[in-house]
Amino acid sequence: MKYALLIYSAEGAGPQEPAEFQAEMEGYFAFSEEVANAGKMLGGEPLERVATATSLRVRDGESIVSDGPFAETKEVLGGFYLLDCEDLDEALAYAAKIPTAAYGTIEVRPLMEIPGAEG
Repeated sequence: MKYALLIYSAEGAGPQEPAEFQAEMEGYFAFSEEVANAGKMLGGEPLERVATATSLRVRDGESIVSDGPFAETKEVLGGFYLLDCEDLDEALAYAAKIPTAAYGTIEVRPLMEIPGAEG
């Protein structure tokens, strides 16, 4: 089953010193290599800061575009992994290895399977 591991944290949370940040990035590189070598990795990317986001809503047929995320929240989506796991337990075990789990939240969500759809 395919799972999205969505990585959330408060902006400014996590390592601030260059050496600590580098150590966290090395943790991410190691995690990415682990899931790739296990044949679980389907994709994943970090996202730019939330200040670069643009939100769109369509109301009464009109597109409304605004800067920033769609909701006020303390934790913002910072990146994601897309994994093909045997089950939720395996997805959760991998999620626990993501460095941001130590100070943020990893949302584990199964992808919807649509009959007849390719992918």
